[in-house]
Amino acid sequence: MPNTELSSLEITEMLRAWSSGRSKEADRLFPLVYDELRQQAHRFLRRERPEHTLQTTALINEAYIKLRQQRNFEWESRAHFFAICARLMRRILVDYAKTRYRAKRGGQAIQLTYDETVFAADESKVDIVALDDALSRLEVIDTQQAQVVELRYFSGFSLEETAEVLGVSVSTVKRDWRMAKAWLHQELSPEETK
Repeated sequence: MPNTELSSLEITEMLRAWSSGRSKEADRLFPLVYDELRQQAHRFLRRERPEHTLQTTALINEAYIKLRQQRNFEWESRAHFFAICARLMRRILVDYAKTRYRAKRGGQAIQLTYDETVFAADESKVDIVALDDALSRLEVIDTQQAQVVELRYFSGFSLEETAEVLGVSVSTVKRDWRMAKAWLHQELSPEETK
């Protein structure tokens, strides 16, 4: 996810300035990272059902609003910033799905395209709320595995980028990724196959 205009170090410095109370840095930063945020949001939304009404720009705007509401937050790096954005976008989509589901009162669950190369599942779709619930359960068992899934699946981070954000080796990310995929596959499989 390299930005050709600004280095990771320059972005990190802007984030640290924002952390130290210079909130105008956020206004300066967002236009510079907008394209990367757009790609991140697009990765989230391409897995959604075709008739999903939340658009990429709206998802970015919602994430921006939530980020601006953060107080006394210590940004560690550019990668940390995008990891937090990924978590916010996931929460926004889950909240959106829950709201739609409640509004329909028993209507169809919100479906998320299930990337078979990621989870090697037979199903082509998974309920985003069920996936979020499963990730929450995984987080209780193994926080790092849940973070690996969030960064790899939702944000589209490479193994190397995930390792950088988590401060672990690439081989650790590979191991956690394999284990988390197997666990989630089991959790999200239909009852009759368990």
